[in-house]
Amino acid sequence: MEHIENLQSVNSKAKKKSGDDVHNQKWAILSLSSIPLVMTLGNSMLIPVLPAMENKLNISAFQSSMIITVYSIVAIILIPIAGFLSDHIGRKKVIIPSLLIAGIGGLISGWAAWKMADAYWIILAGRALQGVGAAGAAPIVMPLVGDMFKNDDVSSSLGLIETSNTFGKVLSPILGAFLAGVIWFLPFFSFPVFCTISILLVFFLVKTPNKREEPLPLKKFWSNIKDTFKNNGKWLYAIFLIGAILMFVLFGILFYLSDVLEKTYDIKDVKKGLLLAVPLGALCLSSYLTGKKIKENKILMKWIIFLGSVLVAAATAILSFSNNMWFMISMFLFAGIGIGVALPSLDALITEGIAKEERGTITSLYSSMRFIGVAGGPPAIAILMKHSDQGLFYILSGITILAVLAAIIAIKPDANEG
Repeated sequence: MEHIENLQSVNSKAKKKSGDDVHNQKWAILSLSSIPLVMTLGNSMLIPVLPAMENKLNISAFQSSMIITVYSIVAIILIPIAGFLSDHIGRKKVIIPSLLIAGIGGLISGWAAWKMADAYWIILAGRALQGVGAAGAAPIVMPLVGDMFKNDDVSSSLGLIETSNTFGKVLSPILGAFLAGVIWFLPFFSFPVFCTISILLVFFLVKTPNKREEPLPLKKFWSNIKDTFKNNGKWLYAIFLIGAILMFVLFGILFYLSDVLEKTYDIKDVKKGLLLAVPLGALCLSSYLTGKKIKENKILMKWIIFLGSVLVAAATAILSFSNNMWFMISMFLFAGIGIGVALPSLDALITEGIAKEERGTITSLYSSMRFIGVAGGPPAIAILMKHSDQGLFYILSGITILAVLAAIIAIKPDANEG
């Protein structure tokens, strides 16, 4: 009898511990989700404010687009370094200082916009510092999720991370337009507040795995990286390309729609933010549902990436048919769905397909490619808009067809991975 009571006591404690672990995991994933949310707000929140910045700072559309682009260019350069460091010194030791640096960059940009007559170049400097912080924050979340979770939990957790990222894009135009409607430079000052909240959440609620293996010697590490690309290069390069193209198209059409709504339809502030949120809301919802659905099914991931890219290519091509506002928003909505279903599948493929020791470095290279798309979209669209709207959409569609071809040709999971 005593033996049975002891056994029941052990089982009860095990169940309690299991329940506590699940509870802690939920808080951990919510805390990690705050990082891409904050980083997205730090960039996308400025998109609806760019036309106002052009007036306040007396700059061109191309110069205003550089306020978005400089953030991404710095991040592109530094993300691989941050990924390498996270593989060697730990994920949180890179994430938390990076969030602090990003917040300081926001303060510098806000102070310049508030206090300086010729603020443009100091704003760019602050944005560059934000890019330094962004390099070591959001891109490191993906390998950290891979470290903390297993099997189906990885894809569903990455789906939540990508949903948080896309929710940031939904919230950004509304919040950015609202804050700018109060004081045009207020979005800069809001960013340090968001960073502080994220730092506290990650510091107190994210517990990394207790057992951390000793990092590989540098020579062995780089040898493994080379072997990884030698053995998996074809599908890795395809995922890099598709990620860059989808972000290029997304930020390009957001820049275009923001400009057209304000300059052609005289729609500004929160109303413009709400209209921009329509296609982004579709992107957010489709990301969430896809993350729940794909689990470990790599064949399904491949076909979702393919079909999502096809939908984006078709929607952008059809945009050339009319410049009616609701027609444009409807087509952008379909493009948002296509991008939304593809992104969690790309994240899961690259996170689950790479060994833990190199995961931070490889996923950071993927993040760099996505940032290339973010950086290139707005200035490319600003240049193309001077020539032909129709040609612009055909170019975007043609670029997306490259993603379609990469998905069908280069991503070839084994049948037993279905």
